[in-house]
Amino acid sequence: MINDLESTDWASFGHAYGPANDVPGWLRNMVSPDPEIRREAFGNFYGAVLHQGSVYSSTVASLPFLFAMADDPATPDRGEVVALLLSIGREAIDAEEIYAVICGDDGEDSTIYPDTANLMREHADAFVAYASDPDPRVRRAAIEGLGLFLDDAERAVELLRDRLVEESGASERLLVVRTMADLSLRLPAAAAPARMWLDTLADSGTTDPDTRLAALVHRARCAPESIDDQTVPTAVELLRQVTPAPQPDQDQARGDRDPSRPCACEAEPETDPNVPGHIAAAFADLERQGRVHAPTTPLLVAFHAALGARVEDRTALLAEQLCSPDPGTRYDAIDMARSLITSLRGDHTRLVRFLGNCLLPHDAYTAAAAAEALGHVATLAEPAREALAAYITTHRPDAWASPHRALRRAHQQAVVALAGLGDERALPSLLAALDTDTDAWRAVNAVGHLPQSATELTPRLVHRLADVDHSRESPDASPTALASALAKLGDPAAVPTLTEAARAAVRHKQWRTVKPVLKALASFGTRAASALDLVRPLTDADNVSLRTAAAGAVWELERRPESVVPLLERLLDHHRNFDAIDLAGRIGPHAAAVLPRLRQILNEQVEQNARNEQNGSAVLNDSWTLVHAASALWDTGGDDEADVVLPALLNAWRDNDSTACDVVACLNRMGPAARPALHRIEDAMAQPQRGGEIWGRGVARDLEFQRTCRAILTRLRDLPDQGVSSSGAEECR
Repeated sequence: MINDLESTDWASFGHAYGPANDVPGWLRNMVSPDPEIRREAFGNFYGAVLHQGSVYSSTVASLPFLFAMADDPATPDRGEVVALLLSIGREAIDAEEIYAVICGDDGEDSTIYPDTANLMREHADAFVAYASDPDPRVRRAAIEGLGLFLDDAERAVELLRDRLVEESGASERLLVVRTMADLSLRLPAAAAPARMWLDTLADSGTTDPDTRLAALVHRARCAPESIDDQTVPTAVELLRQVTPAPQPDQDQARGDRDPSRPCACEAEPETDPNVPGHIAAAFADLERQGRVHAPTTPLLVAFHAALGARVEDRTALLAEQLCSPDPGTRYDAIDMARSLITSLRGDHTRLVRFLGNCLLPHDAYTAAAAAEALGHVATLAEPAREALAAYITTHRPDAWASPHRALRRAHQQAVVALAGLGDERALPSLLAALDTDTDAWRAVNAVGHLPQSATELTPRLVHRLADVDHSRESPDASPTALASALAKLGDPAAVPTLTEAARAAVRHKQWRTVKPVLKALASFGTRAASALDLVRPLTDADNVSLRTAAAGAVWELERRPESVVPLLERLLDHHRNFDAIDLAGRIGPHAAAVLPRLRQILNEQVEQNARNEQNGSAVLNDSWTLVHAASALWDTGGDDEADVVLPALLNAWRDNDSTACDVVACLNRMGPAARPALHRIEDAMAQPQRGGEIWGRGVARDLEFQRTCRAILTRLRDLPDQGVSSSGAEECR
């Protein structure tokens, strides 16, 4: 059928990058005798015709040719072709209800996703044939199709049962078990027989441990209510049976290795020196995220998802994984542990210690992952403090700039995690980073946690900021990061250099730099009053955002309401100028002149949200206006505004959970007037999930939220309801 490619008008079809004239060439090259040409053809097809999982008219037009290739025993990479067909079908089925009707290539309504899904179901028998093909690569690619494309539940269950008997390969058998579970979740008619089959496999003493473990995990996926106090212990025992133990000669080699040099498997290519370090690191992190180091990893990821909020069970499972004799199992468990700690509250001391145990001097690749995970969990890394310090002191501080990339990354991540705990033992390596200019961007982002070392750090940061070329749009050193670090260190010796940096940025119209530098100057308060001559003229700048930043800096540097409130009145004419609204709150009662404008902003937003709710429109972004305006109204007007402020805050929290930390911060300042909000706070504290992932600062943000909530509960639980009218309290509920 490949010879019929030219009879199709490919120019009338489209893909991600325009007309599909190039698709017939890619299809033809998929059957080339040259494996490199085939590889490139498949890559091009995935990149354009199935771009990011999207189905195009050219995707559908390609299906007959792909099925013809898959049916032909002479096709060189039949398994790849079947896998491509499976990917197209999976994407169509996943999207057929969400995108039932879309705008097509010609601008008309299109039902391409449900149409493609139905077309794949019509070819279900082809996948039945592929699943029993002599070529194991074809079978492996086709098995999932039995669970996706067959709508006859009884037949699909029977085919998968038979497939397990026929397959001897471990990966194929595990795929059969997973597909049976997927079928059970997709077709209600398949649920009972599929779960019974999974029960039999999971509980069978004669079935191989790999298959039993898979059946146990997928039974938990299909029927979470079946998880009991024996599920995880059974899984742990099966995991021990399937996990390979290291060979004695491998242990000996590992023990004798020079800890300053990574093994060959840990070596990674050096990055292009012309690419900024933080960008290269981000791409390297993305590449590492896709790696799987143990065959059990996909199964264990699915098991953790099935266990959900069962923190104790997941901790027990991770303890086994992190102590596994198999290095691949240990490595892959690190990210699972990080995910648990950052997403669910609980006592994670044991897990953090296990992560600390992964900081082995002879395994830089794993140590780097463990240190990075510890850096992500903020102050919860405390139980691993000594392990981090011990790992760092295994090497000299110049290991930060080691020529061995894996060792360098491990050392840097450990230093950053230790600095995050405020530990001065991280200082020598951070100084080495700043002095050698090796990955100094990473050190700059970490030094703010060590204000006690400001006398050594501030001169180095000041020197770097003074060297910034503000005429360049993207200077080598980030003035924003440097200004932020200097603000956190709090050493007023930085004020002159920050002032000159702001002056240079203004001269070169680098407004994105001016604002964060002004913010850094403002953090020093009246100690930075020498910068007022620079800052005051900026309050008349054309750019509203810059004027606002300058007004905020003038307030912090001078603390004279009569100088700032007139500026503020004009800035508040811009409805969503959150910085100006917040500035009113910081000035407090002295900004009483803007109270009418704050009330107006809040009332307008309340009315807009009510209209949005009636129309079914999203109110997530509008919720932030409520939070900023209500908080400023309270800080400026006090108890007299409680009847309006409290309902606005709680409604914003209800509509957009990412506002929670800001809401409770204001509730904490409200004192007894926040009493009607206690039930909402208690409910939030009872939730096992952290809100930090969507709040944007992870664990640190959630810990701050919990501290604030506990302070409110401790102070107000025993107080009677007061400070808010009955109508306001009713609306809060």
